[in-house]
Amino acid sequence: MPEKLHPNAQRVAEALRELGAAGEIVVLPEPAPTAAAAAAQLGCEVGAIANSLIFEADGEPLLVLTSGAHRVNVELIARVAGVAKVRRASPEFVRAATGQPIGGVAPTGHPAPVRTLVDKWLAKHDVVWAAGGHPHTVFPTSFEELVRITEGTPVDVE
Repeated sequence: MPEKLHPNAQRVAEALRELGAAGEIVVLPEPAPTAAAAAAQLGCEVGAIANSLIFEADGEPLLVLTSGAHRVNVELIARVAGVAKVRRASPEFVRAATGQPIGGVAPTGHPAPVRTLVDKWLAKHDVVWAAGGHPHTVFPTSFEELVRITEGTPVDVE
């Protein structure tokens, strides 16, 4: 019998199915709150991890799916997004926007759509791993699928 998923991960799994995504939620033995922790458990390069970072962009949530090998340049992201100010969101802001905790924010499965930017660097990897709504969950995907399921905009983040 399959392991029962955390309710957040279950919502993400349902969203992935509805969006026609190929990957299934994988439950990790340990939490993976960072790209390095996820890559170590999955046996992949840190660059193949899609970090889901929520920023506050002029008061609105902005999801940046960035390669675990990159740091987001907030000034660049502000210009790309056409906003005056981008700053890292508080845990409360992240949960309000996504229904998910920092360290487990998935690209989808949120209460309402969140504007999304997708790091072009992720296209270098055939398989990209993204968070599944909880720090213990991930799912395999691709750059193209991330752009499609999030209706995201491919960008350079650094």
